[in-house]
Amino acid sequence: MLKTGIVGLPNVGKSTLFNAVTRTRKAHAANFPFCTIEPNVGIVNVPDERLQKLADLSKSEKILPAAIEFVDIAGLVAGASEGEGLGNQFLSHIREVDAIIQVVRCFESEDIHHVSGAVDPVRDIEVINTELILADLGAVKKRADRNQKGARSGDKAAKAELALAEKLLPHLDSGKPALTADLSSEEKELMHGFFLLTSKPTLFACNVGENDLSHLDGDSPAAKHVKAVREYAGQHLGCEAVVISAQIESELSELPPEEAAEFLAGLGVNDSGVSQLIQAAYHLLGLRTYLTTGPKETRAWTINAGDKAPAAAGVIHSDFERGFIAAQIVSFVDLMALGSEAKAREAGKLRLEGKEYVVQDGDVVEFRFNV
Repeated sequence: MLKTGIVGLPNVGKSTLFNAVTRTRKAHAANFPFCTIEPNVGIVNVPDERLQKLADLSKSEKILPAAIEFVDIAGLVAGASEGEGLGNQFLSHIREVDAIIQVVRCFESEDIHHVSGAVDPVRDIEVINTELILADLGAVKKRADRNQKGARSGDKAAKAELALAEKLLPHLDSGKPALTADLSSEEKELMHGFFLLTSKPTLFACNVGENDLSHLDGDSPAAKHVKAVREYAGQHLGCEAVVISAQIESELSELPPEEAAEFLAGLGVNDSGVSQLIQAAYHLLGLRTYLTTGPKETRAWTINAGDKAPAAAGVIHSDFERGFIAAQIVSFVDLMALGSEAKAREAGKLRLEGKEYVVQDGDVVEFRFNV
């Protein structure tokens, strides 16, 4: 299962967010730096409104959603790339995840200490990005030095790695993450083996206060902070920023669904943002969902974007992939609009696809195979 790491400076709400997302109390949340040392790990169901609608149509006995893994990683401080704070541990834990959610504090509170003395989300992002880039610079320099001898002797693999390292070094040295380097598809594939921290897809979580969610269109401090993060994320990293209130979601996690909805309505919002965050993290990892349904269960199956039908079938069972014949496909939207599989077939929306078909997010699938 792919992992998403929750990172950020101390006291920005990482552990509170982790507890809210995973519906647990695994992570210790406290008003002092480094209250998290060893990473906390939790499996999170991916919210998907399509599942209940499909289950109602099929009269399914149960629903099984897709899931991803979240990891709460210790807070980072300036100098982490040189071992400050829990720097070495922090960086090694980031290296083990597949994508990063960087939690940025966008709430004002006199009760919660900020390690830099004042709330400035763009400065906080730059502190973390600088440390990650510095760590990557050191790693790329070592790799370049290690490949010098092999490249001189004509080793093709060493030559390719050295050429990539020499392309990455000035890019990183200019303060830009590896993810934004102008690389060919072959170079990107080779870069995977470098295990660079700044090559991981990143999403920003703007953590706002309980009273901020319904006032983000005005000139409140939180609204200004969120706007600054979104602008920075788009201009410098080409990624998105999601607004969440970890504190609200933490409180909601202890309430039944009906009371949780009433609580949010009382605040003037429909969602604390955590559902959107989980869905965004799922897509950030390059994951997509196809659906199966029947009287016994309606289920979301996780595939990689671009997977063809046999590989998607293999997610259910290796025999399905080995003996793949065809996939019966109808899109969720068409199935819901037409109301039944029979009507979808009559309308020409239910079709058979072969081995080259790329499964799309929201496809409702039944595989045909023979082993």
